[in-house]
Amino acid sequence: MPSFDIVSEVKVEEIGNAVDQTAREIGTRYDFKGSSAHIERMESVVTVWGDSEFQLKQVADILYQKLTKRGVDIRALKYGDIEKVSGNKVKQVVTIRVGVEQELAKKIVKLVKDSKMKVQASIQGDTVRVSGTKRDDLQAAIALVKKSITDFPLQYDNFRD
Repeated sequence: MPSFDIVSEVKVEEIGNAVDQTAREIGTRYDFKGSSAHIERMESVVTVWGDSEFQLKQVADILYQKLTKRGVDIRALKYGDIEKVSGNKVKQVVTIRVGVEQELAKKIVKLVKDSKMKVQASIQGDTVRVSGTKRDDLQAAIALVKKSITDFPLQYDNFRD
């Protein structure tokens, strides 16, 4: 029975490289001289530090540019609130979302079932498996999900005949 998996994956190595490049650029830029602006990464969490909200946004923009150049989808990032640390210094936590979240998986399954296509969708951990009898039905399901879910980066893997 033909099937495929809907997943959300991010290349962790590329994120590490982008964070390193951002840190290097912060160290060499003139407008960051003498400031406490820096960036650090722990597993799937990136923390951005700055002297002000404006400077924090500048560092985030540099990170955006580096991630985009390396082919990482920006929609995989989830920004937390800007927190005051000490004095006028601020920080922001950026979480890297990997895997299809439970609510999104339920939304995809409901979308496929409501479409009345001859395919079945099931949640398997952090992936959604879609199976059907015809390859054309599966391709129509991919098109439907691509059109409907635009706020989260999804990939379609393991297309089997």
